Amino acid sequence: MNVIRAEALGLCFGVRDALAIAANVERPEDTTINGDLVHNEAVLVQLDARGFRRAAEQNRSLLPDTSRVLVTAHGISDAERRRLESAGKVLIDTTCPLVRRAHRAAQALAAEGYHVLVIGRPGHVEVRGIVEDLAGYDVIASADDVRRYASEKLGVICQTTTPPRAVEPILSAIREQNPGAEVRIVDTICQPTRDRQQAVEKLLAKVDALVVVGGSRSNNTRELVALCREHGVPAYHVQSAADLVADWFENCASVGLTAGTSTLDDTIEDVHAALLRL
Repeated sequence: MNVIRAEALGLCFGVRDALAIAANVERPEDTTINGDLVHNEAVLVQLDARGFRRAAEQNRSLLPDTSRVLVTAHGISDAERRRLESAGKVLIDTTCPLVRRAHRAAQALAAEGYHVLVIGRPGHVEVRGIVEDLAGYDVIASADDVRRYASEKLGVICQTTTPPRAVEPILSAIREQNPGAEVRIVDTICQPTRDRQQAVEKLLAKVDALVVVGGSRSNNTRELVALCREHGVPAYHVQSAADLVADWFENCASVGLTAGTSTLDDTIEDVHAALLRL
């Protein structure tokens, strides 16, 4: 069985930077990670083993007991940042620069009088961080969520890991349902997301199936799986080599391999080696 790796896969620079910052934290037992540093179970196990405390993402409103709080790559709102600092917490910030850019874009649109529409997953930690600083907003997961809005100025941004192919149908629906509104779009989809989606698209015609490595809750990983299935190519989402099932590849001459942006290099290599053994 031939294994073909995607041209772009695995860790993006934002996650690498976040992991590097966490690796250099002294006395991790005195630091609470404000949620999941990244959505990758293997990374979380390693951080727990080092002694970091970790607040569940759904409980981030609770004030941590530790003196230091590590802000995850997904970022937090300015309001949350002020709340933590006013409580005397020292922040260790690993927010991805491209997530920061999405925050600034949303706030700039709001300041110019636009009603902000965020294309993304409602409740996702990155989306929550963006909208908590906005007086008014709507989060749109699909074209079915679009409605007529009261504002005549609509500003649109995206969760950074939104698949580019998902955006145009939503924009069309916004324009159709709000024909008299001014619609301003700020492209906040991150380049690593684009690169990994495009690399998978190139693979689809060359493989009989595709293995996607990444955390079970990783948005960009799940979107890679969805892209394959939309094109009729079987896709298998695994977190590690242990999740592979030989029967999946019984009739496969070529299998593609890709990984989400929070997947460790070692994990990818382990899965690759396991596929070659099959």
